[in-house]
Amino acid sequence: MARLFDLRWIIALLFGVYGVVLLVLGIGFETDEDRIKTGGFNVNLWVGIGMLVFTALMATWALVRPVQVPEESK
Repeated sequence: MARLFDLRWIIALLFGVYGVVLLVLGIGFETDEDRIKTGGFNVNLWVGIGMLVFTALMATWALVRPVQVPEESK
């Protein structure tokens, strides 16, 4: 039950959703006008990729080091 409330999973989920949205916008909806504004750099694509990498790191961290709930002493 403690794993359900682990903030690492919540953060990974949020960054993952936003990362996918930015990746789709960067791949399919980037215009030449947008690239002129950013100096020829596809910001949505690269930030989306970065967010998905961060998501993978957070999820890996949560899997490798799960939350340890100490048992209550009686």
